[in-house]
Amino acid sequence: MTLLEPERSSTSLDASDETHLLPRCESVEIIEDEGRFRMADFLRFVGPGFMIGVGYLDPGNWATDLAAGSQFGYTLLYIILLANVMAIVLQYLCIKLGVVTGNDLAMACRKHFSYRANIALYILTQLAIIATDIAEVIGTAIALNLIFNLPLPYGVALTSLDVLFILAFYGAEHLRKYEFIVIALLGIVSACFIYLLVVSGPVWEDVVLGYLPSIGIFTDSNQLYIAMGIMGATIMPHNLYLHFSIVRFRSHKDSGSLGEIVELPEQQADLNVENVQPKSRIQMIPDSLRYSNMDSIMALCGALLINSSILIVAAASFYLSGETEVAEIKDAFLLLRKHLGPPAAYAFAIALFCAGQSSTITGTLAGQIVTEGFLGPSIQFRPALQRLFTRILAIAPALASSLLTGENGMNQLLVLSQVVLSLQLPFAIWPLIWITCGGGDGEAMKVKFRDTGTVEDGTGEVVEDETVIDFRNGVVLKVFAVVIAVFITIFNVILLWGLLF
Repeated sequence: MTLLEPERSSTSLDASDETHLLPRCESVEIIEDEGRFRMADFLRFVGPGFMIGVGYLDPGNWATDLAAGSQFGYTLLYIILLANVMAIVLQYLCIKLGVVTGNDLAMACRKHFSYRANIALYILTQLAIIATDIAEVIGTAIALNLIFNLPLPYGVALTSLDVLFILAFYGAEHLRKYEFIVIALLGIVSACFIYLLVVSGPVWEDVVLGYLPSIGIFTDSNQLYIAMGIMGATIMPHNLYLHFSIVRFRSHKDSGSLGEIVELPEQQADLNVENVQPKSRIQMIPDSLRYSNMDSIMALCGALLINSSILIVAAASFYLSGETEVAEIKDAFLLLRKHLGPPAAYAFAIALFCAGQSSTITGTLAGQIVTEGFLGPSIQFRPALQRLFTRILAIAPALASSLLTGENGMNQLLVLSQVVLSLQLPFAIWPLIWITCGGGDGEAMKVKFRDTGTVEDGTGEVVEDETVIDFRNGVVLKVFAVVIAVFITIFNVILLWGLLF
């Protein structure tokens, strides 16, 4: 350890320094801290990861997974696996920023970037959230149409209104209830796909081989296009912003015990203040990081299995029977009914409804979080109005498309929404990496831990006992994060080039 200000008994520690007694905080090694794993502590942190995990199962994912399975069999399963590995790293950075600084990504951008840059990022992020909402509204409306034969415009309106009602009670007091609702919906989706996997009868040896990388994306332009679609639909910008905010309920400096859910204080107009926390949180922060990361990995592994199941069912049911042009969700429903019977088709539709309903809840929340974070308390609306504003922006194009162009127009709008999401993703990833690596001044991830008591220095002056720890990304995590960001950026350049030329 080194002394930051010897005359004030103030100690500075690098979180990646292995000589001190604190755990390494540079990468996923954070889960190896000296604190003993306690199941009771871990269960307090279960929930936020699943709120994020549903974003990896929205109808945009279904469309790309169905296309991949029906056209190329099990070949592109490794792309789903690769996308989930990248998602685990990026969501860990989200957790780290939220737990260490107490800010979500939108608030951190407001703190570290200029006013014009923040406005530009806010507009791009809102476009991404609108695109997310459009996909989720469309998917749920299609599911209602398949199950109850409800006309698409009515399905759009019903989906939009029920989410607003559900979210009217959102807050720290009811947070666990929302998390359990989302977990229950994911449980229904999982049960439906277990049934579909059983009745579709995939060739499991070929499934295992599908998780091994192949050269097909380099020799087949259609396969490359579908692979890029899977990547774009899997890693979504709104998930990055949302994860920060949800973990803060359990990791705020006002939390009296590990994993305690507390109501977040109102945002400050000026975020350029020191990150000062009680010394009792020196071990609490690494423990919070460890348990939150375990929750995230568990949920994203569940999302990986469900996305894989969508592709596997499509490959087993469509590709092997010669039905290689399944471009729309309704096509998949009709073909499942043809090949596997009505129970399989309705299991598919029920799973789509549950996935769309759960993901639209989190998408609406992300809209509120982004508005509050980027604009700050100087420009604030009531939470209900912010949610209504976000929903209207999604309802309008989805409703217009359902009324004017019907199913074909809604499917085209679903594809367009995934393109918008993909193009916006680098504008969320690069700020995230830059800030968690310390920001421009290298101070972004430093925490000053101060005792509530006081000590005397050699001159008899009463001073605070202070320890400073830097939680910035270590070399290994920094390299992995930058490689992921470069890969996604190149992918988006290729996608944009293909769209324009």
